[in-house]
Amino acid sequence: MRRRSPQVPQVRAAALAGLLTALAMCLGDAAGRTFPFGPRTRAVNDLGNQFVPYHAYLWDLLHGRADGGPLLNWRSGFGTSLLPDLGTYLTSPFAPLVALFPRADVDLAVYVITVLKTATAAAVMTGLLLALRPGPRWGAAVLGASYGLCGWSVIEANYNPMWLDGLIALPLLVLVGEWVRARRRPLLGPAVVALVWVANFYTAYMATLASALVLLVRLAAARELRPGVVARAAGTVMLGAGLAAPVLLPVYLGSRHAYPGWTREFAAASLPDTLARALPATYGFSSPALFLGTGALLLACALPFRRDVPRRERWLWTGLAAGVALSLQWEPTHLVWHVFATPNGSPYRQTFVLAGVLVQAAWAGLSYGLPDRRALLGGTAVVTVVALGGAGSAVVSPWTYPLFAAGLVATVAGLALAGRRGPEGGPAPAGERGPAGERGPAGGRRAIVARRRRSVVLAMVLVAGALVGQAAATTAYADREKRGRLDDYPSWGTEHEARAAAVAAADGWPAYRTDPGRPPLTGNDPLLLGGQGAGYYSSHTPDVLTRTWSALGAGWTSRGRNLQSLDNPVTDALFGVGARWRDGTVVRAGDGGVLPLVTVRPEGAGPVRYGTSPFRNQELLLKARVYDEPADGVCRVGTEVFLWAPDFTGTARLGATGRPVPLKGGAPKRRAALTSLGVQTTAGARPVLAGEGPSAGVGCLDGARLRAAVAALRATAPAPTAIRVTDHGIRARLRPGTTGTVVLAVPRTPGWHCDGRPAKSYGGLVAVPTTPARDSVTCTFRPPGLRAGVGVAGLAALVLVAVLGLRRRAASKAPPR
Repeated sequence: MRRRSPQVPQVRAAALAGLLTALAMCLGDAAGRTFPFGPRTRAVNDLGNQFVPYHAYLWDLLHGRADGGPLLNWRSGFGTSLLPDLGTYLTSPFAPLVALFPRADVDLAVYVITVLKTATAAAVMTGLLLALRPGPRWGAAVLGASYGLCGWSVIEANYNPMWLDGLIALPLLVLVGEWVRARRRPLLGPAVVALVWVANFYTAYMATLASALVLLVRLAAARELRPGVVARAAGTVMLGAGLAAPVLLPVYLGSRHAYPGWTREFAAASLPDTLARALPATYGFSSPALFLGTGALLLACALPFRRDVPRRERWLWTGLAAGVALSLQWEPTHLVWHVFATPNGSPYRQTFVLAGVLVQAAWAGLSYGLPDRRALLGGTAVVTVVALGGAGSAVVSPWTYPLFAAGLVATVAGLALAGRRGPEGGPAPAGERGPAGERGPAGGRRAIVARRRRSVVLAMVLVAGALVGQAAATTAYADREKRGRLDDYPSWGTEHEARAAAVAAADGWPAYRTDPGRPPLTGNDPLLLGGQGAGYYSSHTPDVLTRTWSALGAGWTSRGRNLQSLDNPVTDALFGVGARWRDGTVVRAGDGGVLPLVTVRPEGAGPVRYGTSPFRNQELLLKARVYDEPADGVCRVGTEVFLWAPDFTGTARLGATGRPVPLKGGAPKRRAALTSLGVQTTAGARPVLAGEGPSAGVGCLDGARLRAAVAALRATAPAPTAIRVTDHGIRARLRPGTTGTVVLAVPRTPGWHCDGRPAKSYGGLVAVPTTPARDSVTCTFRPPGLRAGVGVAGLAALVLVAVLGLRRRAASKAPPR
């Protein structure tokens, strides 16, 4: 008879945890009639603005349809560094699964990946619990699912799916700590550290801190707290981070070179709000999403009352849970958790760490058996106090306390039922028979075991059902609240199809760029819809790109990190935008055409120093006067009227009968773009504004002058056929005798080199001086930090190989046992 592997029950428990997690998430979204189970979009905030477009671009990259490679993204911001964005949004091992779906189902792909990540976190936590200490497998599965379904996961990380890699990282890193403690798997440990740091460095950093605290608790509880173990753990983390350096260093430097975001002071959430967020069906943007399910919370709160748990272990885990909870509210420790900078969004991104610690604390008690009556009463009292403490909070919904009460009753009943014990021997009860049909102890014992099994199954159904019900309701409530409080974006539909098809039909890259136009569907339309536009939204939006594009009149949101397309003939000419989506169709460039990607400014043209007027700034870059700026705001008949009002919010029109144009400005959060009000057809008509904020000025674009300026620059520029664009740069053959400054219509972000030297800047664009002796220019891009990262990774690999070699040599010399 084949013996079953001892790992099979653990795998089954992990699978059960993952199944419960996926079931609760899908039930919650179905109850909320949210995509993919209903008509309501789930693409709120960064999910619709960043993650869906980035996954769409990853699909293109994996299918060989992207305009660029893994280092350089030609679609966004007129050419940006891709590796920092990959390392931030797309280096999760789950991300490539998007390639298995049709591109039009990118929203569904991201949803499936999100569910898989969450279920995986639950499964890995279950496996960790059973590895830390044996115990009831059904209890480990429910606790693992509680971790996967914590409020932080289903409310916040649900629309920031990159964070879910941190949810997986925490139990993995705790497991690595156990390997270090036992001197096992010296190669796999650093590899796991590297994997989770590459997947998402931000939450991996938090998970690493938490796993270090857990390791210290485990060592102290076992009286094994020795410097050697701590040193081995630190070395494992350093080697793992070193192996991940080719991604980590470019991501770090990408953040350093990014346009500065919003800096804010930390303000701790009120005690009622904090306590209330531990309950189901609550929502608040500036308080920690502590919901964990009544079962896990009850077991964690019962731990101090467990006399059957060794005192040292009991109080170390209780102290760790309390310390982590307090660290969320104290600014110095808050800053430590967040890499010493308060986040721009939710200030409690480390909440999953507390969820993981509470689940492990609950297991520290449950692994010794079910709580007795004293512990159960004590835990119930603490949970009740938490619930009462949050009663006055505004984050509470009408469903919160009914769900909490039902879950508490079901959990207590389930734990009490599972804890019932019958006689283990003696005569069988009347009517029970032994194996031969007689009444006897063997038959009675089997009946008792069968009854206890039924009790445990019923208890599991009660406790797991309470968790699934509470988590599903919390998911559904969060879906509704997020749509009402956050920006939302439509799932891929007919509008996306129409615009993407039109952009693809007009695409002429690299002879010219095609912009997916305005109004934007997301902050990253070029990634989602195709083309090579200016629109770009990332944590790594380069400082030089924002400042250059703003100087030329562009608009933005997210405090300068979400750049928008600028529908302007001058900037279209300068950046080679030969076609763009406008008013439901693709419009191609006028008779004057646009400039190629590589142009030449004459010798002695002088540097470009931008001022406050976008009209003059555009002319500086074009080297020609094409605008009039009348003092009275009245343009000549036949010119195109542009309004510059970056801080105005409302509508503007040309005269009394012009079409209204919406503007949405207001520093520092938003900036309205330089906007066309149409061609001046009536003498004396001037802009009419309705709204709030100042109007900075009016410019009158002379089309004839613009065509002449473009023609002059095209005459000295390389022919379009002489320009070759690659996945990592541009090469252009120059016209004989070319002098002056060769300018690329690409932002001069750090990492550009021309002919082996760092590129110069010409008005924020890549530039290189040239002489008549030069017949070509080659400019390549390498993300800052990539070369150093590869070197660090190589060194880490050598150290790891050397350490393994020394261990093997020592093992071979050790006397046999």
